[in-house]
Amino acid sequence: MILINNLQTRYAHRRRSIDAAIAKVIDRGYVVLGPEVKNFEAAFARYVGVSHCIGLGNGTDAIELALRGLGVTQGDMVATVANAGMYTTTAMLAIGASPHFMDVAAESHHATLEQVVQAVDAGCRAVVITHLYGAAVRDIASMASYCHERNVPLIEDCAQAHGAKIDGRQVGSFGRAASFSFYPTKNLGGLGDGGAVVTSDDTVANRIAKLRQYGWSSKYVVTLAGAKNSRLDELQASILSELLPFLGQDNARRREIAARYSASIFHPFVEPPPVRNDDGYVAHLYVIRVCNRDQLRAHLNERGVAAEIHYPIPDHRQPLLSIRCSGITLPITEQNAQQTLTLPCYPEMTDEEVGKVIEAVNSWVS
Repeated sequence: MILINNLQTRYAHRRRSIDAAIAKVIDRGYVVLGPEVKNFEAAFARYVGVSHCIGLGNGTDAIELALRGLGVTQGDMVATVANAGMYTTTAMLAIGASPHFMDVAAESHHATLEQVVQAVDAGCRAVVITHLYGAAVRDIASMASYCHERNVPLIEDCAQAHGAKIDGRQVGSFGRAASFSFYPTKNLGGLGDGGAVVTSDDTVANRIAKLRQYGWSSKYVVTLAGAKNSRLDELQASILSELLPFLGQDNARRREIAARYSASIFHPFVEPPPVRNDDGYVAHLYVIRVCNRDQLRAHLNERGVAAEIHYPIPDHRQPLLSIRCSGITLPITEQNAQQTLTLPCYPEMTDEEVGKVIEAVNSWVS
């Protein structure tokens, strides 16, 4: 079976670097908020092109603490998309904020500048922009500029776009703050959960650094409400530091696979995604659009190819929000949720495996 992600192969491919990273932490015996976290935070901040990186326990905490660090509180309305797996919405609900859902463009699956303007005009206290499926939002600079003019902080959700660029700038460097996930399947992933907030705002960085550890201003002295225990551990930080130098070549391989898919999948009922052959696209997920999705998925499974759905239920249609969002309609988001299907796309795939996926899709009789 060709898996959506083969972590066993990934770890074997980088085993020497991973073993060295783990041994370094074990030999030192310092496992929480030590030198490896500091080193990774400094390296990742440089990589993104910002002043600060604050390592956290996971990507969802990163969104929540970015919102809290920017002053979002209970009752505030925050704009987000509804097609990104409920993670941002979960972070908002933890604060007591209310999601204002933006529909997306059909081709990109991204929010548009027009939607951002409408959300700010509607009274949103903050805006979260998701760089979905590994594609940088093309209008992110204009969105950030508009939000800055209106004094509404923009947060970039970069969990699926490590290394993507717009006009030479890394995603994560446009908003007041940005969140990253280092979950194992991400373009830059560890051997467990991990996340970070990056920012060039000294005040926001200082606040988030306190919020990740009980709200302490100093040990055992709690000065901030709404804090958590959410710290990137030394093992994950050490591993991520070892893997960061490989991110560029891994992203290039992802783009190569995606480009081959788009050039070779010729099925009348399958619509490949627009693939950008530049740094604005890092091919985190290769997501096609197909009307008879379940039939194709079953066919692929029979042919030994795994396929997943990212994501089957939009946030505003989740059972948790069914009453609160009963009057909300997002036509494009809802249509995409019925038609999207994700094919395997990860840097350790062999050319033979890529060819098998293409052949399996093209051989489907709908």
